[in-house]
Parts: sequence; C-alpha cells; structure tokens
Amino acid sequence: MKPEPRTLPPSPNWYCARCSDAAPGGIFGFAARTSVFLVRVGPGAGASPGAPPFRVVGELVGHTERVSGFTFSHHPGQYNLCATSSDDGTVKIWDVETKAVVTEHALHQHTISALHWSPTVKDLIVSGDEKGVVFCYWLNRSDSQHLFTEPRAIFCLTCSPHHENLVAIGYKDGIVIIIDISKKGEVVHRLRGHDDEIHSIAWCPLSGEDCLSINQEENSEEPDIPNGKLIAETPITKGCYLATGSKDQTIRIWSCSRGRGVMVLKLPFLKRRSGGVDPTVKERLWLTLHWPKNQPTQLVSSCFGGELLLWDLTQSWRRKYTLFSTSAEGHNHSRIVFNLCPLKTEDGKQLLLSTSMDRDVKCWDMATLECCWTLPSLGGFAYSLAFSPVDVGSLAIGVGDGMIRVWNTLSIKNNYDVKNFWQGVKSKVTALCWHPNKEGCLAFGTDDGKVGLYDTCSNKPPQISSTYHKKTVYRLAWGPPVPPMSLGGEGDRPSLTLYSCGGEGIVLQHNPWKLSGEAFDINKLMRDTNSIRYKLPVHTEISWKGDGKVMALGNEDGSIEIFQVPNLKLLCTIQQHHKLVNAIVWHHEHGSRPELSCLLASGSNNAVIYVHNLKAVLESNPESPITITEPYRTLSGHTAKVTSLAWSPHHDGRLVSACYDGTAQVWDALREEPLFNFRGHRGRLLCVAWSPVDPECIYSGADDFCVYRWLTSMQDHSRPPQGKKCIELEKKRLSQFKPKLKKKKKPTLRLPIKQDSSIGNEDESVRENLAPVENGLSDQDGEEEAQEPELPPSPVVCGEPVSCTAVSLGLEKSKVTVTSKVASLKKEPPKEKPEALLKKRKARSMLPLSTSLDHRSKEELHRDCLVLATATHARAELHEDVSADLEERFHLGLFTDRAALYRMMETEGKGHLESGHPELFHQLMLWKGDLKGVLQAAAERGELTDSLVAVAPVAGYSVWLWAVEAFAKQLCFQDQYVKAASYLLSIHRVYEAVELLRSNHLYREAIAVAKARLRPEDPVLKDLYLSWGSILERDGHYAIAAKCYLGATSAYDAAKVLARKGDAASLRTAAELAAIAGESELAASLALRCAQELLLLKNWVGAQEALGLHESLQGQRLVFCLLELLCRHLEEKQPPEVRGPSSIYHQWATGSEGTLVQRVTGVWRSAFSVDTPEQCRAALQKLQDVKYPSATSNTPFRQLLLHVCHDLTLAMLSQQAASWEEAVPALLQAVVRSYTSGNFTLMQEIYSAFLPGGCDHLRDKLGDLSPTMAAFKSLEAFFIYGQLYEVWWSLCGPGSESSIWVWSAESTVSDKQSKPGDSASAEDMEQPLGPGLRLSAESERLLSACKELFSERHASLQTSQRTVAEVQETLAEMIRQHQKSQLCKATANGPNRDEPSQQAERAPSQPPSPTREERNAPVSLPELTRRLTEANERIAEFPESVKAWPFPDVLECCLVLLHIGSQCPGAVNPEMQQQAQKLLQKYGHTRAYRRHCQIRHT
Repeated sequence: MKPEPRTLPPSPNWYCARCSDAAPGGIFGFAARTSVFLVRVGPGAGASPGAPPFRVVGELVGHTERVSGFTFSHHPGQYNLCATSSDDGTVKIWDVETKAVVTEHALHQHTISALHWSPTVKDLIVSGDEKGVVFCYWLNRSDSQHLFTEPRAIFCLTCSPHHENLVAIGYKDGIVIIIDISKKGEVVHRLRGHDDEIHSIAWCPLSGEDCLSINQEENSEEPDIPNGKLIAETPITKGCYLATGSKDQTIRIWSCSRGRGVMVLKLPFLKRRSGGVDPTVKERLWLTLHWPKNQPTQLVSSCFGGELLLWDLTQSWRRKYTLFSTSAEGHNHSRIVFNLCPLKTEDGKQLLLSTSMDRDVKCWDMATLECCWTLPSLGGFAYSLAFSPVDVGSLAIGVGDGMIRVWNTLSIKNNYDVKNFWQGVKSKVTALCWHPNKEGCLAFGTDDGKVGLYDTCSNKPPQISSTYHKKTVYRLAWGPPVPPMSLGGEGDRPSLTLYSCGGEGIVLQHNPWKLSGEAFDINKLMRDTNSIRYKLPVHTEISWKGDGKVMALGNEDGSIEIFQVPNLKLLCTIQQHHKLVNAIVWHHEHGSRPELSCLLASGSNNAVIYVHNLKAVLESNPESPITITEPYRTLSGHTAKVTSLAWSPHHDGRLVSACYDGTAQVWDALREEPLFNFRGHRGRLLCVAWSPVDPECIYSGADDFCVYRWLTSMQDHSRPPQGKKCIELEKKRLSQFKPKLKKKKKPTLRLPIKQDSSIGNEDESVRENLAPVENGLSDQDGEEEAQEPELPPSPVVCGEPVSCTAVSLGLEKSKVTVTSKVASLKKEPPKEKPEALLKKRKARSMLPLSTSLDHRSKEELHRDCLVLATATHARAELHEDVSADLEERFHLGLFTDRAALYRMMETEGKGHLESGHPELFHQLMLWKGDLKGVLQAAAERGELTDSLVAVAPVAGYSVWLWAVEAFAKQLCFQDQYVKAASYLLSIHRVYEAVELLRSNHLYREAIAVAKARLRPEDPVLKDLYLSWGSILERDGHYAIAAKCYLGATSAYDAAKVLARKGDAASLRTAAELAAIAGESELAASLALRCAQELLLLKNWVGAQEALGLHESLQGQRLVFCLLELLCRHLEEKQPPEVRGPSSIYHQWATGSEGTLVQRVTGVWRSAFSVDTPEQCRAALQKLQDVKYPSATSNTPFRQLLLHVCHDLTLAMLSQQAASWEEAVPALLQAVVRSYTSGNFTLMQEIYSAFLPGGCDHLRDKLGDLSPTMAAFKSLEAFFIYGQLYEVWWSLCGPGSESSIWVWSAESTVSDKQSKPGDSASAEDMEQPLGPGLRLSAESERLLSACKELFSERHASLQTSQRTVAEVQETLAEMIRQHQKSQLCKATANGPNRDEPSQQAERAPSQPPSPTREERNAPVSLPELTRRLTEANERIAEFPESVKAWPFPDVLECCLVLLHIGSQCPGAVNPEMQQQAQKLLQKYGHTRAYRRHCQIRHT
C-alpha cells in the first residue's frame, strides 16, 4: 500500500463538546470543517525512526456543513466504526478502513450539539440537539427512539460505562440530568450546582463509590427527586461518581447514589512566565474533562490558558493538582483546550490527545505528563508557499488565519517542526517571499494591503511598511533597486529592494532598510522611461529574473511586459493570455542548458499555461518594444484558472502548476507533455512549491485548509481530469437561481407573508453556496465575532395597493396600518372598496386636538365660554386661576391673544410629531412665519422636503443655500444620490455634484452632468471616463469600456480593452479602431491575432480580410495564402469520408491547375500584386522579423502548419528575389520543423511540392563556395533521409504498389503468390526476400545516394552531444540519489521502503537489459566530469557550419541501410554497408545505440 503524503491538516473544530476521539487500535480522529481527519498513532504509524510515531492516514468526507461531533465505537470487533454529527442535520456511521459511510440518519430537526457511542451497547449512538431533543439510534436494527425531557439547549452528553440505559446530559444553563432511556427518558437525577454552560461530562471509570473517600460537601444541595418521591435503591442508582466541567470555572463531582454534589474544584489562575493573566480568559474558558480509566483517583481538566491539570481526588480538602509539562514552557497549549481523548498504543503506552484553540493537536504521555509530539494545523486557506534559498528546507506558509508558519521540512526528529508567527499580522497572509541572501528575512503581504518583514531567527515583532496597498497584496518579489531608490552610493542604498503587487494594480518598491519611509510606485518610472501616453494596465503579478536584470509584469488584461533595469525600459510585450495573469515564473539559472534561464512560464484565468523563450529579445535588446504573439510551448490540460507555477530546481524545463480544478500538474515544458497529476486536495489549489532537496517532492496548498507534501512517482494520474465535473457543478449552481428568478418576476406585493420569508431564506442559502466563507468553519473566533440579528421579513398585504403617502410614512406606523388592513381584507374580499375609500378619504385636520376639544359635552363648552369671557373682559386684572384655566384649555388660544395662539400651535405641533406627521408640524410653523425655525427643525430631524426647500428663499439667500445643502445631505443618507446632485447643481456646486455621483458609482449620470456643465478640457471629465472604463473592464463589459476610453481620447486603451475578449469579431474591431487612431503597430498585431483566430474557424476569407486592412501585414497575407493552398492541397489527397467540416476557401484556392508552387506564385501575382523582385524583397524583409519557436512532438498540427508555411514563404520570396542563400536555410527550417515534430508525411509533402526533382538545381544556384553550402548539405541529407525511409517501409508495407519493385520474367510465374505488396508477418520482415526480387533502378540510385548521409563529422558531433546529455542525466540521477540517502541516513529500513517506489517509477520503461545494468553501474564523479569535459572539447572543435544546421541521425541511417541490405541482398553496395558498420562500431557506444550495435554484431 502506498504511504500517504505528509499533510498539514485543517484545525480541529472549536467549541464542540466531543469532536475528537481515539480507538483502541491506535487511530485518532478529529473533526475539521466538514470532514474528519484520521491519524495513526503508535509503532504502526509507519513514521521514520527518530520521528514522532504518528501519521495522517486519511479523511472522512461526506458532510456538507461543519462536523459538530465525532465518536468511535469502543467495542471489540468494531473498532473500525465511528459516528459523526454535523450542522447539516445528519448523523453518519463510518468504516474508517474503507472511509465509506455505513449508514446515516437525519432524525434531528435542529442543530445537533452532542453525540456519543454507548460504551456498553455496541450498536447504540445517542445524539442531542439545541432544542433539547435526544435521539437513540440502534445501528444493527436501524431503530430509533425520540426523547424530549427538558426544553433546554443540550451542550454535551455521555453514556454511562456501567449501565446501558443511563445517559448524562449537560445543558447550556448549567443543569445536569441523568436519564433512563429504557423508561422513555425518565429523569433519574437532576443535578443543580453549576450556573453556566456544561462543557464536559465524565463518568468515573469504576462502578460504585468506594474508590474515593469523599465527604459530602456541607453546602451541597438536596437532590431533586422526581415527582417528590424517594427512589428505591436499584443497581441504576446504587453508586457511581460523575464529573462535570462548566464555564463557571468549577468542576463538580456528583454522587449518583445520593443525587448531589460531593466535591467542588475551582480552577486556579496560573500566571505565565511571559506575563500576567489575560482579563478576558474567563469569557473564553472551555473546561473539558477526562477521567483516566486506570487512575480513578485522578482527574484531568483543562484550564484558562490552555494548561492541563491532573487533580488528585483523594486529597479533596487540599485541592491538589499537578501541571502537565512543567519542564518546558513551550510544550503547553497557548489557548483553551476543547477536547481530551485517551489512547492506548499497541505497545501498551497510555497517551492523551488534546485539541485547542491554538490550532495544535498535542499528544501527552500519562506516565510522565510530558508532551510527546505536536501536530500543527491550519485555520484558513493556504495562500502562499515559499522555500528559503538560504536555510534550505524552511518552508514558509501564508495562511488565512492570520499566522505565518515556517516548516522545517528537513527535520529528522520531528516531521512537523513548525513555528508560528502572528505578531503584527492580524489579517490573512496572502503573499510571502524570502530574502535571497539574508537568513531568516521573510517578507509578507496581507489581504488588508499590509507589507512587512519578519526575522524568523528572533522573537522580535515584524517591521511594517508605512505605505499600504488599497487592496490585497498578491505578490512579493526581491529585486535590484530602481530610481529613485537606486540613486546614491553603494553604502547609501540596499542591494535588493522589496516589490509588492496589490489588488488595485500598483507595484510598490519598499526600502527594507527604512520601511517607515514612503514606498515608490514604479508606474511613474515606466511612464518616464518609455514615454507612455496611454493608460497603464492594471498589474497583477511580478517576477524578477534570477540574474536581476529583467523584470516581468503580468497584467489584468492578460498581457505580460518585460522591463530591463535600471530604468525599466520596456523590451517586449507578450500578448498571449486573454484574461488576468495569476502567475509568472522565470526558469532557474543553474540548469544544464544556460539558454533555459530565458524561459518564462505564465498562467492565467483561462486555464492554459504558456512558456515563452525570451533569449532572442534579451540578447538583441531592441530599441523599440516588440510584441510577441506566439508561445514557445503551450501546456493545455487544466480546466480552470491557474493560480501558481514553480519550476523544478532539479530538472531542466520541468514545471508544476496549481489550478482551481483541484489538482497540481507536473509538466515537461520542453516536450509539452503532462507527467504527473496530484488529486489529493478537496478544494481549489492556491499555491505550489518544489522541494529544493528532493526532486520528487512537491508541496501544495489549497482552500481546503491543507498543505500536502507529495511525491511525483507515486501519482496514479498523468494529466488533469476532464472538465465534466466542473460543468455539472456549474449547472447545479445555476439551477439554484431559477426559483429565485421566477419569483422575482412576480410582483412582490402579491406574495403572501409565508412565501416572502421563504424567499429570504432561499436567497441567503444561495449566497452562502456561491460565496465560500473561509473562516466559517475553522476560523472560529467565536469570542470575538458577534452574530448579527436576523430581521424578520416585513409583512406584505396580498393585493393591497401602495400609495406614495403610505411609503413615506415611518416604519412603525406602516406596520400598524398594514396589520389592520390585513384583518379588514379578510372580511371584505372585493379589492375595489379599499381603493374607493382611499380616494374619498378627507384630508387630515391641521388642528386635531383643538377640534376634538370643541366636541366635548355641553357643560365643558359652556365652561370654555365663561373662561374666554373672563379673559377677554377682565384682562387687566386676571386672576391666577383664570390664567391656569387658559393654559389648561389651550384650544381657547384661537379666540384670545397671539401668545395663546402660539401656545396652541405649539401643542398641536407636538401632537403631530408624536403621531408621525411632521409635514403638518412644518405647516403650522409656516403659519407662524418662523420659516427659518421650520427649516432648522426639519434638518435636525432629517425631514426636509421639496416644498420646504422651495419656500426657503423667502427667508433669504443664505438660508436657501443652507437649506439646499442640508437637503442634499439628507438625500444622500436616503440613497437618493441623483436627486441630491440635482439640488447641488441648483446652487452651482457642479464639482461636488459630479463627485457625489462618481463616489456612488453613478458614472453615466456623472459624465452627463460634467459634459453639460464643465469645459471640454476639464481633467475631471477625462478622469470620469477612465474610472468608469476601469470598472467596466473589470466587470467584463469591454465594449462600453472602450467607449469610455474613446471619450477620454485614449484610443490605444480602447483598442486594448476590446481585444481582451479574444474572439475574432472583437479583435477585428479593435484592429480597425487602432488603425483609425493611428496606432499602426497595435493595429497590425491585433489584425494578425484576428486572422489567427479565424484560422481556427477555417475562415480563410475572413482571415485575409483582417490582414488586408494593414499594408504592414502584406507578408503575413502571403503566408496565409500559402497556408490556405497547402491545406487545400492536403485535403484533396484525403478520402472524402476522412475529411473534416468544409472550410470557407477563396475562389482562387479551388483550382487545381499546375503544381502547388505554380498555384501559389500565380495567386501572389494576381491577388496580391507580388511579382517583381523588389516587391518580394520588401515582403521578405517584413517577414524576417517574425521568429517562431522550434517544434516538438506535441505542437498542434495547425500551429505547425502555420510555422512551416511561414518558412516556405520566406523560401519562395527569396527564390523570386534571386536570393538563393536565404532560400535554402528557410526551406531547411520548414523541413526541420516537420522532422522534429515527428510529422514525416508533411516533410515528404514539402519535398514533393517544392523539390520534386531533388536538390541538384539548388547546388547549381549556390555554387560550391557559398556560405550556405552547409545548409544545402543538410537539406539534401534530409531529402535522402526521407527517400531512404520510403524504400525501407515499402519492403513490408501492406498494399504497396509503387514502382520500387520490378519482377523478372523468370520469377513471374513461380513467385506470383509471394508478391511483396501482400501483407507479411513480422518474421518475414527480418528474412531476405529472395533472389527473384530486386529493386528498381530509381531505388538503387536512391540507395547509392545514401553515402551523403554517412558524414563522419556529423556522426562524431552527434555522438559527443549524446554523451553530454547522458553524463548530465547521470549526474542529475546521482545528485537525486545522494539527496535521498542523506535524508534517509538515520532510517534503518529506509532503502527497503524506497525500493518499491523506485521499482514503481521504473515500471513503465523497458524491461531489465544490459543497457540498464550498465546505466546503474557505479561511476565516479571524476570519471563523469572527465567525460563531460572531453565531449565539450570535441564539440568546440567542430566548425560552426557543422553545428549550426541540423542533420539527420547518422547512426540511425546506418541501421536502416543495413536492415534494407539484410532484407534485400545485393540491393545495397557492399562498400556502403562496410562504411555503415564502421560508423556504428566507432560511434555506437552511446546508450541510445549500444543495444542495437550489439544485436547487429551478434
């Protein structure tokens, strides 16, 4: 069985009474997020000697929400069974050996909070939920029992180990009860004493109460006897102790026989060496218990700060306890402990495992109370991985829980030697980067834009940069300083500075010597150096080349820019990706081939990885930046966005990628081949890193809170999975929207209240499914996060029309009104009556209180008259009682003086405000003439209206200005930004109105206002266009974004954003737009991309139309013309049933007169007016600037055809321009592309079409003294090479009827049945074909020409090159084996364990042979060095003319020729056979030909 990869698992779930457990067989499990992780503990764990004996062996996956409970079966014969409970409402029973679900139930209707497998009944699982419901489930008979004893929230429960029917339950309010499940949950004891949550319940491992001599507490409470009757003494109540731990900081020991507490243990405050007691520890307390089975007089409990205490229950009066791990301060937990699980290993060792809020799982030896080992875990996404280049093996991990882990992966004594760094972080760590030279210097970036430096070799807090990014920091990189930081002397500036790329698209340069200083935005330097006038793209990725001379920037639009130090001169732009670039990485500098250091790999959101070879660009150092549109290699296979890339430091051209499809893929980038695929993660991969010491070891992190260490040779898959699963998940996700969208179409007012609430819940569930919350499961900072109260949906009247007045009323008033109308509607179903009543309703009275007082009894009205008369006629001598009557009868102010009227109006106004009618209060104030007071009161209460502001000018201009400003602010609070802007415009606050609209993303309205009110050259208008365009571009609305950029007179940016879509129509529009704007270079590159996209659709007419818009692409039009004619030529040779879908060809491509070359020349002359040598030379000059990478066996056929046609076009143009010295190398390049890609048919088609009569006429054109004669010899050699293979294949080819074979008259009759054209067996191929069969004269002439292939210089050069490759491979293998031996040096059985993996790795290759034995034979390092030096010296002695041009494999041609001679005796000249054998004997000692030569000689 293959060993599991090493894993850093997710953190155990917090605040659960039992979410971890251990089985007697040595398996420990803990719940983490929605899964359960299994750890093998003890001698059988398979850990290396010297390391802690534990290993993560698997995961139980099946729940959809947080796992809240986990328990093993402790019955012999079923230690492999366990049970889990989850917030998804299910209880599942698992088999840990198969990691599959045995059965499950979903009986609970509420959140499950407690779970336990009965220790006395082998098939009983008891669970409880937050509403107090208990379910007993019997596994064997699939039966269940529902119990509801207390309407309280259950926190924990534990079955009795002594009686099968007793279950102890702890509640949130501190109550503990013991029930009898055989009597329908009858309460046996109700134990009162705790006043807060019950966190843990532990039964005494021994039955009876004689094991402890405990005196009953004096202040213990009387037992709560059910029904007020004494319970007869039975075996159930006869005696047992029970311990409970509570949040009230106490542990209570209870007597089951007496039903009361007998001991109270109060937790002590333990001062740490590092400081005092945290004042918040009481609120964060979780008190868990464990009663050791073999130590009934001792009890283990947790404490405030993560300490573990061993209580001595025999000395209860002294409250004696022993602290775990007193010898080492750092071995204790640093935060509260949630679970304690005992485990007995195979060798009899008693262990205790604990889980804590500090995210560590610790194992304790109960004999010594010391920590045996620690398993660290992750509480968030693994965002970043980085190996230290100085301290080899130190892996830094950036995690979403606000901590940085540094994992010493080379530690022999501890496989999980992890240090945590959290000071000064306080947010998700999204980026990491080690200093290349300084040990322990680690740069980190966070999701809140923070950049800092940590010294991992000390305990000092980090240095934080004073300049923050506005968004998440995605990438960090160390590189040489650039201006202005590079200015000054050597001692005044650092040799390396820190570069950070943030989510807002800016790259900042930080001074590591002075992080408190300001960081510099490198965009300014790039603009000044390159005279950039267009909008710079949003940067998403940065990577420095190993030598520090070149920097690559990835952008949001998919482009990659290459800059040169020191002034960041733009060398080239790579236009390959169409979506945001996520990862860029340069090949390392220490490969066996120095030219590979110029390889740049990149990954983006469009799943394809591209590798570009920038050697030509870096060496030529172009004056003006060039655009690269063709990749060097293309790696296709992923089905989602690529998030991270890493080159192997041990191999040349080997790359690993991390992807959202949940896999990590290892590629051979040079051959474009997928090698290994890792599928161990349960989520989307975010980062990947290759081990610097083990060539097979890779580390990967994902959003499943895991970091895996895995070996390439142990993977069962070689390529990423197909995207079918992703498509199904996408369909499922989209289907969740359909009910919601359908309900949205219905009028909201017609939905009943019940349906409205269901919609709200559905919307919330959809939002939860779509937005994965990182900290929702294991980032449980429960003591710091407060849940927001859920607001009930507002009741809506079915069929009730809503008027404007009703909408403007307050919330409370509307609720009362709606409730009353619901009742009335039930009595009066017709809908017309309420509408009619609303229309006939009278206006509300302005003076309702006065009016109501005038409708009192006659006596009161008479009294009013008398009081009014007294006040009117005796005003001079008013008595106090009359004044009191007037104040009490305020409504009489309408009939007395103005002061009384004001008092009446003030009382009426207060009444209006209390009843929720501020507009009536404002009208009363207007009646008084206090307009300013009305405005001030309305502004203070946020009740300004349009009518109030309209009359404000009456109070003066300044009051009106103030009122408009106040009303605009009020409208902003009410989210009426457009109306607020209109009011600001009324007082000529144009800039404020525009900014208000812009800040609230109302760009369309803001531009309309700015365009109408500001000057055309105002910079605000341009800034609006650019801001809106950036947002539209980010959201994928490229066409509208292009309009914005055009409005800002930035046609370059408009064309670029249109091209981001990547389809042919968008590219063509972008090219036309760039041409109109005068951006000729951009237009040409976009038109070429458009034509290439149309090629994929086989739309030849559209491709030529796109290229025809630009004269600079005349050469490309000729290439596409040749390509179209060649494809048509190849298609005509295929049978009709094999041909693909029809293509859209030009009219001139359908003719078949003449040869292919003649047709191409004729079309060039007629359709493109290319006839004269001058025109050919001009087109040739334009095409010579385009360079395509070399082909491989994995190059797509269409791409190969395009590149070959480009070379053939160069050859034909050179030929028509009478430049034969340029024609021959171009033609040779086309042949070599076909040869290296393995497409022999295409190579032969090239020869038959362009060299139908052979190469002799080219020799005459060149002359023997031509400098390209070496290229001609290579071309001729490849021609003969192809003919040689055709002769060989025709010897045994089925159905061959060529003119190669000629039959003599003597053998026509006798040998007619054995015609070589008939099918022959493999044995017949090895035998001579008989004397009656001879080759034709043409074939014999071809064989005689094979002497041109037997070039001893080329044979010697190829042998030396093969020797170099073999030595380098041997050296790499020696280094790998040496590293493995060093890592396993302390492992006694290390070689035995490595042997199966090595055999598995070599299984796909050929069986054991003398070659393999010789390869594995020991060779000393000096011997290999000598061989390598000698081979390199031999290669250096060859002239450049021999090394510059490819040549067919000479030894391969020798073997083919000798095989033809053995099949057809006499057909090959004996002298040639001797020459071939001589070459094989002399140069066939390399590994590739050694076995063939041995077979040939035997």
